[in-house]
Amino acid sequence: MFVAPDAPPAEQAKAVWDAYETCAKRLAELDASTVIIIGNDHYMLFGTTCLPQYCIATGHTEGPLDQLPGLKKEEIPNNESLARYISNEGKASGFDWAEARSFTTDHSFSIPYQLIVKRASEIKGTTIKAIPVYIASAVDPFITKERCIELGRHLNSAITQFPDAEKVAVIGSGGISHWVGTKESGRVNEAFDRQVIEHCCSMQVDALAALTDDMVLENGGNGAMEIRNFICAMTAIDAKRGHLIEYQPVPQWVTGLGFIELCVE
Repeated sequence: MFVAPDAPPAEQAKAVWDAYETCAKRLAELDASTVIIIGNDHYMLFGTTCLPQYCIATGHTEGPLDQLPGLKKEEIPNNESLARYISNEGKASGFDWAEARSFTTDHSFSIPYQLIVKRASEIKGTTIKAIPVYIASAVDPFITKERCIELGRHLNSAITQFPDAEKVAVIGSGGISHWVGTKESGRVNEAFDRQVIEHCCSMQVDALAALTDDMVLENGGNGAMEIRNFICAMTAIDAKRGHLIEYQPVPQWVTGLGFIELCVE
């Protein structure tokens, strides 16, 4: 999207950019004060030396590390008190968070942050804080989908119990079908994408989690392992339904792009 913005047909590209703007407007209307963005490392931040199953940034935050045209590195207003509270609550309930007291994001956080959260702040005229949560959903060893459900429930409980007045939104970041660094790169499987979208819109978390890794890799590519981010987000807010804002299969951008608003009522 950022390297080759004019590669797809103009109408299709506009539909995607407009979807980001719709998400930003909806976030502004929700009047959230903090957004938790659930993303994943791409062997940029952690790598083979240490890959945490789940990590939360509790201190100074900036990014992205992988700067792209139109996506420049900047300081990010983190809600450090809520992030630390989530981590501490985890210790009391079986979730030993990896904590980053100084953190640099990659594009999985910074794209939704800059195009949705920062844009919503501009619309509102008020700063919306953002907490990075990274789970192991891009490279092996992957976090299990069952643990993503448990982690989402833990996030929901910690957010609900947080003593300060915060209205918190959650974004599950990631692409649907896409093959990263393989000979199939550029392939998009619309049938697989539609299946994932249906599970998200009907809040069939168990059905989404039941998709085996072998099935996902074959039909959605290694990039589609990011459905773990969606599972965690869906359970974190205990959504009742999902509303499809936009879907576009864009081989020129190497992915299927879906935008779903999760509704709690």
